[in-house]
Amino acid sequence: MSTPYAPQQPAAPQQPTPASQGAHGHAPEGLAQPAPSGEKKTHLGHAIASEWTKIRSVRSTIWTLAAMFVLVVGIGLLVGLAFGSADYAEIPVLAPGLFGLMLGQLAIITLGVLVVTSEYSTGMIRTTLAVSPRRTRVLTAKALVFFVLSFVMTFAACGLTAFIHSAMIEGKPLSPYPDPAIWNEDAMAAGQATATSTQWLDATLGASLYVSLLGLLSLAVGTLLRSTPGTVTTMLGLVLLPFIASLFMVTESTRELGDTIREYSTLNGLATLYHIPFRFDFDPGDEINGWPLLGLLAAVTGAVLIAAYARIATRDV
Repeated sequence: MSTPYAPQQPAAPQQPTPASQGAHGHAPEGLAQPAPSGEKKTHLGHAIASEWTKIRSVRSTIWTLAAMFVLVVGIGLLVGLAFGSADYAEIPVLAPGLFGLMLGQLAIITLGVLVVTSEYSTGMIRTTLAVSPRRTRVLTAKALVFFVLSFVMTFAACGLTAFIHSAMIEGKPLSPYPDPAIWNEDAMAAGQATATSTQWLDATLGASLYVSLLGLLSLAVGTLLRSTPGTVTTMLGLVLLPFIASLFMVTESTRELGDTIREYSTLNGLATLYHIPFRFDFDPGDEINGWPLLGLLAAVTGAVLIAAYARIATRDV
């Protein structure tokens, strides 16, 4: 009688031998590698390096900063030539730098907007946040890189312009009837135009900080709105409209409101740092000090930045 067929049991899987694992116990090339036990952690420095690479490799950055520099120095030179050719010094030595910076600040504001909104318009922000999921870190890196870059470039432009005006105007005799509201005591006593160390500090460091803070405010507003045209329009309105509107408030009922708006406008904050404030009610005994308005701008910028952090951390791309 034939023996019934018994199916064979499947052979046990063969354990890998040391030879099949390679000389050092690792899987040979071509086989799946085990996942690494840990990955290198990223930090703020990596995000800053990434943002610096992006901002310096974009043509708009170069053209915008170049336009700012040419406007500040070029217009400052032309205005300095006009005041320097006069027989008397009519305004403080470093005050002509204001006229170029009033236009140059618009370039810094535009760049601050583009640092954020250009990534949203192109969709690049998705890649940025995929590489660096901590969104607050990304915004911090953008703000730091932009602020330092804009401050350095603005400080260079303001410093060069201040040296030009000092060479052209300083030492010129004051007008026969100088305005004590805009001239310092040393200039009034000597009868010659001089610039004090405070005026140098205000026209270089103070003005550069003021314009850089405006650019940082633009970056924060751009984070909230995520639209280049909308943010540029908003910032231009913030910078220009209050001052322009105050000029039309000349009736008895609106004059006081107009003076207040003009006093706290961004243009007057910048002009005060050059010791020629746009205030019609300015008395000779008042001290010209633009740093309180600079502090107010810093507080407003900080508040809007906090809102921008909350926005970018909670809203999807």
